[in-house]
This record gives sequence, structure tokens and C-alpha cells, in this order.
Amino acid sequence: MHTPVTIIGAGLGGLTLARVLHIHGIPVTVYEVESSPTARTQGGMLDIHDYNGQLALKAAGLMDDFHSIVLEGRQAMRVLDRDGTVLLDKADDGTGGRPEVQRSELRRILFDSLPAGTVRWGHKASSTRALGDGRYEVTFADGGTVVTSLLVGADGAWSRVRPLLSTATPEYAGTSFVETYLFDADTRHPAAAKAVGGGMLIAPAPGREIFAHRESGDTLHTYVALARPQDWFAAIDFTDAAAARARIAREFDGWAPELTALITDGDTGPVLRPHYALPTGHRWDRVPGVTLIGDAAHLAAPNGEGANLAMLDGAELAQALAAHPDDVEAALTEYEQAMFPRSTEDVTFEGAEFSEIFSGDNTAHGLIDMITEKGQ
Repeated sequence: MHTPVTIIGAGLGGLTLARVLHIHGIPVTVYEVESSPTARTQGGMLDIHDYNGQLALKAAGLMDDFHSIVLEGRQAMRVLDRDGTVLLDKADDGTGGRPEVQRSELRRILFDSLPAGTVRWGHKASSTRALGDGRYEVTFADGGTVVTSLLVGADGAWSRVRPLLSTATPEYAGTSFVETYLFDADTRHPAAAKAVGGGMLIAPAPGREIFAHRESGDTLHTYVALARPQDWFAAIDFTDAAAARARIAREFDGWAPELTALITDGDTGPVLRPHYALPTGHRWDRVPGVTLIGDAAHLAAPNGEGANLAMLDGAELAQALAAHPDDVEAALTEYEQAMFPRSTEDVTFEGAEFSEIFSGDNTAHGLIDMITEKGQ
């Protein structure tokens, strides 16, 4: 006897959970705020790690599909000093354990693996409430409701399911990304394209960093990281793309022009992405019939692990539910007891390393040491 599972959120974690549940014959419905699978761009590149994200894809039976979307050569990595000096130029020899894919393609193969109708698009959860006896009601923005006795919040940073379990709310983590894109880079932006190389470029300095990735279609996707308070960013008018680019670029005065071009020559308006985090070690007491995965459970500032952890959460929760068909609480307890320490360890370890490098005096060499030690 399997209790039907209601999932809020069709991101990578929610879809992985749904796929593994489907493999095990467990009924599942996913409610997603977006109107369709292609309603918006899904972000940039993701490196999917052999110790978490790939384990989830194996559990989902999707490794062949995964290999088909890997962008060869994108594990190459360059670290540059602010004057453009190449400090590290690591080729992609095909042996790394973190192959790169487009997030949109990964989401597509997960969605395509589900039976038609599993995902209900255009359902924005506005609130949740306990009805007693382990039953929950989810109310959607259009006034519709669904009642379930097994509810999973896979709905990200501002989860509507989390309040059933925890009073914790995300707080600004002290850093933000500003995103830009350069299209047809080899032809139209050759100096920047040469600086980035075939994979990833990182140019770090105390309190600021330029990070760029060569995506599919000769596109350079740049994340400019700045450790600034929110009111500093609020003073920038991001609706005026040229002025916003110029203001962000001023933080990199004196840097090599091939690096600042990744900001000033953007083919799209710069987009602000502030970073939020839940308290480190966030956890909750067991509440019957409800749990969280991914950012809803353990939101952290970007550290390279978020998507991978969400997918592993989804796979392990599904496997626990399959292993305990007559005891949902045993399954949820087993899942949470593994998830809590894992997410805390990854957030603490990875976050501390990146924070130390980002704020240190010799950031580039600290980053290179970290990469060398990790064997990336």
C-alpha cells in the first residue's frame, strides 16, 4: 500500500523525486507555478557530480539520457588574475567527475521521463495548512485547493510548505550575482571568448569575482559576484541596462579589458541575483506526512552543490518511501536523518572554503590551491 505523494515544485529536485517514485510504482502529482516547461529560461550550466547528482540520475534510470546532454570539454577551467594573466589553465581530459550540462536540458529529460499529466502546470501555491490527522490542504493562487496526506515541499527558497515544519526564513547572505550574456562570442566578442577558453573562467579578488562559462551555441554566460549590502544594489537602476553595466564595471576599474568586457559588452540587460540562505544546520522536528527537499530544506548561497543536493534529496526520499510502503513516517524519518547532516556538512564545508577565498588577500592563489586539493 503506497500513499499518493503530492509535490509542490517541478524543479530538478521535485522532478527527480517524481521520477524515482514513478519507477517504484508510487502515485505522484507535481504542482508547478510555471505555465509550461518552457515558460522561462532555466538558468545556465550545472556540473553534475559523481558523488550526489549522478547518483540521483542513476536511481532515476536516466544516465544514458544524461550522457546525451553533456557538453564535452566544458570541464576545462581557467583562473585569471585581474590583469588577465593566466594563473591556471586546466584542460578537460574527459576524466573529471563533474560533467557540465545545461540546466534546461536536464530538467527536460526529467520531465520527459514522467507520464503525461504528472506535472500540473500553472499552479502557484499560495498557502498550506494542517487539517489534522496528518492531512494537509494546499491553496493555489487561483483559489483551487488540494488535500493530501503526504506533502513534499520542493518549492525552493520561499517555500509555502516550509511553515508547516519550521519558522525559519531565508536571510540575505551578503553577496549577489549580476548576470550577463554574450552571444556569438567567438565572432562578436573575440577577446572575451579567448579569455574564457573552452569551459569556465574565474577571476577572483577580495569581495568581487568575475565568473564566466562557455555554454552551448557559442554563448558566454557571466556571473559577476559582489559582496555588497542590498541597499548598495538597490541604488542601481537595473531597468537602465547601460547605466547598470557601467556601475557594476566600475567595481572592476583597472582590470584587463577582456575581463571587464564580460560586463560592459553584455548582449542582455544585467540581471541582479541576490543570494539568500537559511540558518546553517536548519532542521525541524518530525511532523507527520510532510517534508522538504532541496532549497526549501537547506537553502545556501551558491557553492556548486545546490542542484546536486536537491536531486539526491529527491532520489533518497523516493527510495525511502519505496522501502517502507506501509510506514510513511519511517520513510520520512530515514530520509531526514540522512539529509540533515549531509546538507549541513556540504553547506558548512563548501561555503566556508568559498567565503575564505572570496574575502582573503590572495584570492586567486587560494582558489587554485582549493581546485588542486579537490582534483577538479
